Amino acid sequence: MLVNLNEVLKKAQAEHYGVGLFNTVDSEMLQAAIEAAEELSSPIIIGTAEVLLPYGELKLIAPSIIAMAKQAKVPVVVHYDHGLTFQRCLEALHLGFSSIMYDASAKTYEQNVSETAELVRIAHGFGATVEGEIGHVGEAVNGDNATDKMYTTVEAAKDFAARTGVDALAVAIGTAHGVYKIKPKLNIQRLKEIRSAVNVPLVLHGGSGLSDDDFKNTIAAGIAKINVFTDLCLAGEKAMKEGIAAEENYLQIRNSKKDAIKEAIKVKMRLFDSQGKA
Repeated sequence: MLVNLNEVLKKAQAEHYGVGLFNTVDSEMLQAAIEAAEELSSPIIIGTAEVLLPYGELKLIAPSIIAMAKQAKVPVVVHYDHGLTFQRCLEALHLGFSSIMYDASAKTYEQNVSETAELVRIAHGFGATVEGEIGHVGEAVNGDNATDKMYTTVEAAKDFAARTGVDALAVAIGTAHGVYKIKPKLNIQRLKEIRSAVNVPLVLHGGSGLSDDDFKNTIAAGIAKINVFTDLCLAGEKAMKEGIAAEENYLQIRNSKKDAIKEAIKVKMRLFDSQGKA
């Protein structure tokens, strides 16, 4: 069933488990995600991100993602991740996405507040939810490691949530996008302080590559939504290489890739403790 963030994250926040966002740029990833969620009876968030559109244009993939979400036996949020422009965010809403993230974290703080608040007003008119972001989530592939000045502050989190009306808030506590070259320094204490100060569900970006303990600690400290994509790509790539080495045909490799991604998603769902929560 197609739902928005409020219908899965408020329960996750209250019961102290995490719901995974798994971006899906092709039919194999989409099928893997829905099958994993149904097999484990877990809520799930799927969708795509603006930086991924060259690999799966919105108009092409939105109909299949939304159709499978509506047919699913579990709650499925169709989320537009890291929307960088108003135009693309509005396009996602018009195409039927039930949630969007507007990422204006690279702009000035006041621009981020005013633009996110406007998008919240528009999205809520569609019955959709909005995730915002403050702080700096780096790029692991470039060796970008967090320092204290990059972390989300408690004061900013309170102000941003109050002034924008966002339904979920992505915070920077030391994670990064991509493959980690150095161990991330997670500020769990800062996360706990933010959780105590705001009521909206909190989001962890840059989940691929974190340790099991990292996930458990961040969820225990207040994270309700975790973004994972790179780990799915790595699982799919490994399956494809093994299929080629085993001289499988195209369709066999396709299914091997789908199954490998599904298992990677199920591992995360069990780790986040979202199984059986649908």
